Amino acid sequence: EENFPASLRAQNGGKGADVILDVVGAKYLEQNIDALADYGRLVVIGLQGGAKAELDLGQLLQKRAAIIATALRPRPVEEKTVIMNAVRDAVWPMLTDGRIRPLVAKSFPLDQVAAAHTYFDSGDHVGKVLLVM
Repeated sequence: EENFPASLRAQNGGKGADVILDVVGAKYLEQNIDALADYGRLVVIGLQGGAKAELDLGQLLQKRAAIIATALRPRPVEEKTVIMNAVRDAVWPMLTDGRIRPLVAKSFPLDQVAAAHTYFDSGDHVGKVLLVM
């Protein structure tokens, strides 16, 4: 299995991540904190890999890092609207012009959805798994 923090640093000039959006939770907590740059932020937005994990506070202090947890689903519609508008206005242009780009692990044709799920569930990837037409 690929070492996410080492792979990230190799692709980022030896630097860790300023921000990690984590949909997995407990399963990747340790490696995500390891992958953070100094003053980095880990934003937990999902718990697909569990809700409870041991946390090394010393590592957080050393990096002066922060963990933030948030969810969109339980928010009122008005808050969701504000958030979605902010994403459209602030983030979407950066995706469009290439300043930021998603890390794609692998793409599968739509008719191979079972293989895509198997690959995703294996945990042997770093990045997004895409279904394409």
